[in-house]
Amino acid sequence: MKRTSQVAETERDRSAGVPPAVAGASIGTPTWAMPVATFFGIGRLRPGPGTWGSAVTVVLWAALARGLAPSLRAPFAAGLAALVTVIGIPAATQVARSSGTKDPPFVVIDEVAGQLVALIAIPLAWKSFLASFILFRVFDIVKPPPVRQLEALPDGAGIVLDDVAAGFCALGVMHFLLHFGLLR
Repeated sequence: MKRTSQVAETERDRSAGVPPAVAGASIGTPTWAMPVATFFGIGRLRPGPGTWGSAVTVVLWAALARGLAPSLRAPFAAGLAALVTVIGIPAATQVARSSGTKDPPFVVIDEVAGQLVALIAIPLAWKSFLASFILFRVFDIVKPPPVRQLEALPDGAGIVLDDVAAGFCALGVMHFLLHFGLLR
C-alpha cells in the first residue's frame, strides 16, 4: 500500500503542470545534441548567451586562423561555417523539440555558424574581429528582411539559417568597409 501511494505521489509531481524540458531540455534529447546546440555549455552563460556564443567563436577563430596558411583561411572559415550549419540544424531541432520552445535561448550554435560566416576572408586584426562581431550581433538582433523571414522555417532550419543570413549581411558590410579602407 505504501509503495502504491509513493508511485501515485511521484506521478502527481510529474504532472504538476511543469513540462519536464523546463529544467534544460535534456529529456528525449540525443546525448550529442545538447552539447552541440549550446556550443559545449556556452549557451548557459548569462547575460546574453548569443553574444557569448559569438564572442567565443571570434576568439576561437582568431586562434585557429593564426595557425593556417593565409591562402587556406577563407576556404577553411567557409567550410567550418557550412559544417557548423549542417550539424547545428539537427541539434537545434532536437533541443527545441525536447524543450517545447521554438528557439530556446540557450541554443547558440546558430550564433556560432553566423559569426563564422561573418569572419570569412577577414584580416586577422583586432579591428576586423571587433567590427565583424559587432556587425553580426546587430544584424542578428535587428534581423532585417530577408533575415527575419528565415525564422519561419521549421525547427532547427529556422533557428540556424536566420543567423547564417545575418552573418552574410555582416560579411557584406565588412568587405565593403575593407574595400574602401575604412578598417585600418
